[in-house]
Amino acid sequence: MAKIPAGVGPRFPQVVVLFGATGDLARRKLLPGLFHLASAGFIPGCRVIGVSLDELDAASFRLAARGALTEFGARKIGDADWDAFAGNLDYVPLSAGPAALKAAVERAELAIGGECRRLHYLSVPPNAALAAVRRLGEAGLVENARIIMEKPFGTDLASAVALNRHLHEVFSEEQIFRIDHFLGKEPAQNILAFRFANGLFEPIWNRNFIDHVQIDVPETLGLGQRAGFYEQTGAYRDMVVTHLFQILGFMAMEAPTHLAPKPISEEKNKVFRSLLPIQPTDVVRGQYIGYRAEEGVSPESDNETFIALRCYIDNWRWAGVPFYLRTGKRLAEGQRIISIAFREPPKSMFPADSGVGAHGPDHLTFDLADASKMSLSFYGKRPGPGMKLDKLSLQFAMHDTGLVGEVLEAYERLILDAMRGDHTLFTTAEGIERLWEVSTPLLEAPPPVRAYSPGSWGPNAIHQLIAPHAWRLPFERAWRAPNTLGS
Repeated sequence: MAKIPAGVGPRFPQVVVLFGATGDLARRKLLPGLFHLASAGFIPGCRVIGVSLDELDAASFRLAARGALTEFGARKIGDADWDAFAGNLDYVPLSAGPAALKAAVERAELAIGGECRRLHYLSVPPNAALAAVRRLGEAGLVENARIIMEKPFGTDLASAVALNRHLHEVFSEEQIFRIDHFLGKEPAQNILAFRFANGLFEPIWNRNFIDHVQIDVPETLGLGQRAGFYEQTGAYRDMVVTHLFQILGFMAMEAPTHLAPKPISEEKNKVFRSLLPIQPTDVVRGQYIGYRAEEGVSPESDNETFIALRCYIDNWRWAGVPFYLRTGKRLAEGQRIISIAFREPPKSMFPADSGVGAHGPDHLTFDLADASKMSLSFYGKRPGPGMKLDKLSLQFAMHDTGLVGEVLEAYERLILDAMRGDHTLFTTAEGIERLWEVSTPLLEAPPPVRAYSPGSWGPNAIHQLIAPHAWRLPFERAWRAPNTLGS
């Protein structure tokens, strides 16, 4: 097994209290992620205590965990690694009360036998989060602890303020980690490296050279079993506030004073402070045909399953540059991209039939899938006589480096960061409250939902929203296959 570099993992062993331990997120991401972090040596020691409504014992929980790893784990499970991990699993049903939970944590800490830290992960529905927080307080498990909260962080400004107030009655802000798995992906962090480690791009990362920006996260998936949750949130609350705005903050922020959690969080929050209120006239809401017939959905629901919007950051770097955000369910493709359109030359010296201008502006595109990809498009001369120009591209993919196997899954990275106390990729109370504040005009007077067909790119009105520009998705050219040549 490769040696893990010093400083990557936490200093102390961890006792993880996993609320919602039998739920879908725990099975798909959290248990496989904890297994990998523990077996690969990222954590000097780890014991996991599952908590949920299910009346299980520790042996049954271990059996369920093994099933989750077999079904959803992306890596091979060695017998020795599994035996070691299984021996560190325990379970406490919610019905057992706070005293039983405290006793389980104390047993785990005694088994570790030295100084350790606690990490509480609340993989529970929003209406159960505060009850779990109170349970931890009643059990006396706040000291030496950090807590990871899943979205949504409120549904408007008033609820976000109330949620943060109740959280702070038990945990300090330094202990709270509001998770956004989009920022845990390797490509999101690669934006920081790309911008601030290269002298080529940072000087042109502003309104003088950038025409507009698109953050586009369409999904092919429908609701699954989330109809009840989705009816209370919709695409804007579910995706824009907690994901797309966070990506926007990362992409648009100024250089931090140094690469540390507090300076980076402060620069993100400056972006959010500069974000102008979202106007209903700059928003297209959509609902896919058939949504109202879904189980658990009102037949008269005007909840949006699609949202596209235009917003502005009112500061010196970005004044006047529109940012276009789009996301939705049951769309034509599942993609996660940031596309930056550069300003075109003010005057063309090329002949009218050269092809210049026929393919739109040059773009720098980041693919936010788990393995980094980016592309820079540009005009180049077609070989042969005359002056014919084609749109070409330079592309990079993590697959080309041979290091793709070292990429941590988003939840793995974020769990590791929370164990280390690193807030870089997490949302602050100030930031989330500011985003709900700028959302108030839209939430108070949302435009009507427009129908769109499943498998499309949303309502037709999205083209008027972005005019005279065009959406980058669907791409005219596919990403180049790894380790091949061609444009």
